[in-house]
Amino acid sequence: MTKQNPTSSKASDEPQAAGFRVEVSHESVTLPNGRRIALDIVRHPGAAAVVPFASDDDVLLIRQFRHAAGGTILEVPAGKLDAGEAPAVCAARELEEEAGRRAGRVEALGSIWTTPGFTDEVIHLFAAFDLTPVDARPEDDEVIEVIRVPLSEALDLVWRGELRDAKSALALVHAARRLGRLA
Repeated sequence: MTKQNPTSSKASDEPQAAGFRVEVSHESVTLPNGRRIALDIVRHPGAAAVVPFASDDDVLLIRQFRHAAGGTILEVPAGKLDAGEAPAVCAARELEEEAGRRAGRVEALGSIWTTPGFTDEVIHLFAAFDLTPVDARPEDDEVIEVIRVPLSEALDLVWRGELRDAKSALALVHAARRLGRLA
């Protein structure tokens, strides 16, 4: 697939909004077909997500309250990259903060665009192995329960639509394939 980059420029007369985690910019864009349009783009520093392997067969998931999703959902540990932070470092940090585990080894699984129709957010996916317990350090807005499940059950949760978080579902699929559990 060839990536085509339309030309864009931030419209100087349009306001930008910035929050704690994201920035929204209004941009005037010329598409590859020559059409000029206005787009609102959510700018994001990127993130990392990690599938923690508690054993050869078991993974750790987190059950986390997500206001935007209307309640509690299942996920893998994940979080926003800090300025200048390498994605693998972010994955290891989030694993400690959210799941209370330190990784002896972290392996890259790939990366995904979350919703390229309106944001440039990229999430880097990892698997973590050789875990040791540490004190969890959830942020003020995080209400988290760590659960241990067989990888096969975690995948079944994805297939049944009970684990609907896209980054987590894709991280689990990539991890399973890496370990030879999926063709």
